[in-house]
Formats: sequence, structure tokens, C-alpha cells
Amino acid sequence: MYIETVPNRNSPPAILLRQGRRQGRRVVKKTLANLSHWPKDKIEAFRRLLKGEPLVSVDDALKVETTIPHGHVMAVLGTMRKLGLESILSSQPCRERRLVMGMIAERLIHPGSKLATTRTWHHSSLADELAVTDAGVEDLYLALDWLIARKARIEEKLAKRHLEEGALVLYDTSTSFYTGRTCPLAHFGHDRDKSGFPVVAYGLLTNSLGCPVAVEVYPGNTGDPTTVADQVEKLMTRFSLSSVVIAGDRGMLTQTQIDKLKEREGMGWISCLRSHSIRDLVNAGAVQPSLFDKRNLAEITSPDFPGERLIACFNPFLADERRRKREELLLMTEKHLASISREVKRRKKKLLGKAEIGIKAGRVLGRYKMGKHFLLTIGENSFEWKRRDDAIAREAQLDGVYVIRTSVPKATLSAADAVRTYKSLSLVERAFRCLKGVDLLVRPIHHRDADRVRAHIFLCMLAYYVEWHMRRALAPLLFHDEDLEADRKMRDPVAPPQPSLSVIRKKRTKKTDDGLTVHSFKDLIAALALRTKVLCRFGADPTAPPVTRIGECCARPHCVRAL
Repeated sequence: MYIETVPNRNSPPAILLRQGRRQGRRVVKKTLANLSHWPKDKIEAFRRLLKGEPLVSVDDALKVETTIPHGHVMAVLGTMRKLGLESILSSQPCRERRLVMGMIAERLIHPGSKLATTRTWHHSSLADELAVTDAGVEDLYLALDWLIARKARIEEKLAKRHLEEGALVLYDTSTSFYTGRTCPLAHFGHDRDKSGFPVVAYGLLTNSLGCPVAVEVYPGNTGDPTTVADQVEKLMTRFSLSSVVIAGDRGMLTQTQIDKLKEREGMGWISCLRSHSIRDLVNAGAVQPSLFDKRNLAEITSPDFPGERLIACFNPFLADERRRKREELLLMTEKHLASISREVKRRKKKLLGKAEIGIKAGRVLGRYKMGKHFLLTIGENSFEWKRRDDAIAREAQLDGVYVIRTSVPKATLSAADAVRTYKSLSLVERAFRCLKGVDLLVRPIHHRDADRVRAHIFLCMLAYYVEWHMRRALAPLLFHDEDLEADRKMRDPVAPPQPSLSVIRKKRTKKTDDGLTVHSFKDLIAALALRTKVLCRFGADPTAPPVTRIGECCARPHCVRAL
């Protein structure tokens, strides 16, 4: 007996169990059964049985030796290879490149110190996939040295891919605290983490969509405006861009820095005026409430800003918020000043002196930043205060008003697009949240050497580069507004942004239109990890060659295919 597959012209082939015998020179076939309705694995097992092959159960034949998380490694490494990150790091394969790839991937999967990395990447298939299972912490440190030596070339490759002539770049700075005493970059400065530790400053340069291109590390006591010159030099010299527009906040692109930008031919800028400059425009009559009777933005001119375009904007929602916040701060300040006043009057034996009262009052005013709105009268064992209503009224005139300044001509950039561009600096702030939040954990920084700190922050930037692309590819499965990028170009540039109907529905139902579960980025990485790599052996012979099988995950393969 044997099994024969008989083709049908317009139908699936027939699977027949037949018996054959010879009659003279002819072979006569007899059909014993039609097996077409059988599943394929059952037919194949019967075929092997008819051939006389021994059959054993799967449990007896296949022994599972190891099961290790693999799906998240597939997703991250697949994205990195799709982006060509290996060739960006180095055109030639080498061990250092594999180690750096492993550190970038592990930053997305399970961020931690370099010592922790040498342990946690064995908890998944990552170390085995990159053939770095034998690497120790010293190998990673040497790989960081290799990476920082190639930093300039890597950034140039990224700039060539994501920037072009006349491109808009976004630039902002941040700080992260440093736990140690030996690094020369760690200084007490503007601690955005409010940690009380010394900090390291770094500036991030992205394209107009927020894709990171370059990062530069500075001592923690470096002022934000002083970093702009380095970025301009990098853009126009190292990246060979003859014309570029840089967008930065008003604390970054100060008047001094803009005066230096004017000396650079082909260098444009987009920023915002400080409150005292807006006050001067109001006093000069350039900004008046009547400007916003019909529209919430208006383009104005001023002799104080020659060669620049000024776009005045009024946001009533922002105005209400500032009034509410100012009133809350005034009330809290009054509450504490009243407490000091009661304490001064209560003291009869140990009187409060003028200096001690001044210290207490100064601490309150410094805490709530309301000193300009109060008039204090301090004497020996006497303290009086009152609001400066005229100062409060002058400040209230500017509630909800801000002025964008730019050198880009109107033919190239409309007033509305200039406002949208300035607001897109929020994309860099999002990058800092990912770097410092639960995703990549750039802090705390432990490295003692300055170059190692620079390499660590550069490594985290490359990890965010991969995450940025993964978030775009996986947007349907994340709590992301997929219509946001298109809406930015069309919506009112001044009014608060409104979520699209699709993202409202996604957040309400926690499901996609296809019925799949919506995740945060971190949760999706964890769900992908449920897709495992299983190492098996046939029989009990330990010398038998292993067999690797890839399982499925509860997140379904849609997310892997999206990448």
C-alpha cells in the first residue's frame, strides 16, 4: 500500500490510499480509501508508517532544553538592521560594533549600567544573536571608547540621511545628575532633575520631525546660550550645510546669540521674545489688544528688530491659565507672609530683628517667585507687606501674549508655519522625556572619565534614534495619535491642540480598529518578549545537534510585521 497524490484540473489534488500489483507487464492500481479530508500532518505520518519508518511521540523524540525571550530582540535588532545602523556605526564588521549594537538594543529592552548589561542581555536571546555571550564589563568600556572615537563620523552619516540644504533643525538642552566626584564634566548648575547632585549638560539636535541627529555634552555649569555656537559650527562646517534654520527657545537663542547668527551667511533662526521685550513692544504701541480682534496672530514690525519678522500671538486659554496660576501663587505668598507677620507680633521676649525677618520673607518670595508683586516694609520687630497692584496689572496685560521672531522670509515660511515650527520644539522635549524617563534611563551617570560620559549619552541618543523609528512603525499599536503629524500642518497654530477622533476612540476602547490591544511602548516590548526561542534536541543523546524553534507571543505577530 502507498499514498498517491492525484492532481485535479480545477480542484485541490486528491490524496488516495492505493494498493498496486503487477499483471504481466502492467501495474494495476486499486484505490482503498480517499484521504483528502485528512490533515497534512496525519497524512505524512501515515505515509512514513507505510514506508516502515519507526514512529515515536513528540514528547519522546523532542526534548526542550532552553526557552528564552526572543520577540523583543527580533523587533529591536530587526529595526536596527532595517535602518542600516550597523553600517552607520562602522562599514566593517568587528567585535566592537556588535558590542555597541548590543548595548543600544539592551538600552531599549532592559536599561541599566554596563555591568548590569553584561548580565541582563543573557536573560534574552540578545547576547547569543550578536555573538557577545563572552563579553565582560571591561569589553563594554572598551567598546564605548571605540564608539566615542567614531562619534563625529556617525553624526555626519545621520546628518547626511536626515538633513538637507535649507533644513529646519530643532535644538534644546537638558541636564542629568551625576553620582560621583571624579568626572570633570560634573558641576553644580541648572539642575533640571532637582536632585541636589552635580549635573552634566547636553544639547540635542534633531530634524524638523524630532529624529535625533547629534548630541553634544558640556560641563554642568555651562549656560544654555553658550552651546549654540558649537551647534552652528557643527551644522555648517562638519555637516557641510550652506543654509539651515535653527529653532530654539528664548532662553537659548538670546539677542547675543542671534547677533552672532547674523554674521553667518545662510544661517536662519526661529525663536521667541522674552517678556521684557514684549513689554517694550506694548509700550511702543506695536502690540495692542485690537490686533487680535479677528485673528489670534498678527505679523508686526519693530525698528528694534531690523531684518526680522515678528509674529504676535494671543492664546486666551493660556491667558486664563496664567491668571489662575498667578493668583494661586499670590495667595500662597500672602499666606506665608501673614504667618511671618503673626510671628513677629507674637514675639515679646526674643524679638525678631530686621535681618532675620528679611531672611524669612526672602525665602518665601524666592519660593513662589512673587517678589516683584509685593512691597515689604521691614523694621526691628516690625513687618508689613502689601500687593503692588500696578505691577500685577502690567503683567496681566501680557497674559496669553507671546511673540515669535524669525529671520526666514515670508515667501519661504508663512506666519502660521513659523508659529508651528517654534511649537515643534516640544518634539525635543519628548526626546528628553524618553531619555530620562522609564524608556532609556540615561541617569544616573556613574562613569568617571569624561569621554566615557560622552559615549554613554551618545549611546543613549542612538537608542532613542531606534526608538523613534520603532514608535512610528508601531504607532497603530501604541497610544499615539496617528493623525498628529498631518494635523500639525493644518490646525490652528495658536489654539491648544485637540486629539483626533481616532486616538480618542483608541484610548477609550484600548483597542485598535482591528481589535488588537493597544499598549504603551514599554508594555509592547514586554509583550513581544513572550515570543520565545526554544532550543530542543532529538532523543536522549546529548551529542545530537540542537534544533531551534521560534514560538508565538500573545501580542500576535502583527507588531513584528509592522517593523
